[in-house]
Amino acid sequence: ADTSPPKGVLLTGPSGTGKTLLAKAVAHECGVNFISIKGPELLSKWVGDSEARVRDVFKIARLSSPCIIFFDELEAIAGRRGGGQDGNVTERVISQMLTEMDGIEELRGVVILAATSRPDLLDPSLLRAGRFEVRLELPLPTGPDREAIFGVHTVNKPLSEDVDAAKLASITDGFVGSDIEAVCRRASMMAISEFLDGGDADRDASSLTITQAHFLSSIESIRKLHEMKPETPADAIPPA
Repeated sequence: ADTSPPKGVLLTGPSGTGKTLLAKAVAHECGVNFISIKGPELLSKWVGDSEARVRDVFKIARLSSPCIIFFDELEAIAGRRGGGQDGNVTERVISQMLTEMDGIEELRGVVILAATSRPDLLDPSLLRAGRFEVRLELPLPTGPDREAIFGVHTVNKPLSEDVDAAKLASITDGFVGSDIEAVCRRASMMAISEFLDGGDADRDASSLTITQAHFLSSIESIRKLHEMKPETPADAIPPA
């Protein structure tokens, strides 16, 4: 029997878990054309302009098939209809997207990926079968995951012998990949700053090392940033 692949795949999960990175990796591994669109880029104050931008994206994708269209921050353009607070721009954009996905002109060789950290804000019509029917959730990284991420972001860095990635992973529960990347970047900057403030211009740069203390200080800095963020309701996807 003839079986058509799903048209849309929705990536969900907290911000920083690597949804955009995963989409780029998929396109690279598949060796196909990749069109990346940030949701807000499609919005315009001019009547009809937002829908025209959606049509143009799908037109280019059809012409460059095989192709993956990636909509990042989908909730920015596909929120629930009926609010009426944005001049009905969102409703028109959603209607145009549904027209392109379900229209007479079949999407041959075109797959639509989308990412959102707030699936509960999406219009239910997009989550029906035949649209974004495949949903993949990227959870928070586990302890071993965090240790591996630390390894990725510290490779080729001048680490002190006291740096313990397993210990760092154990005290960063709740951190996502982007948080760990920021921790490693801050630790590196601290080490460089201390090295430059040493006052000895003749010192060899090879003596610069990033210590466990640098990482611990960086972790505390990122944790304070977490405490400043407003609480976000738990992600929830309406039933298909």
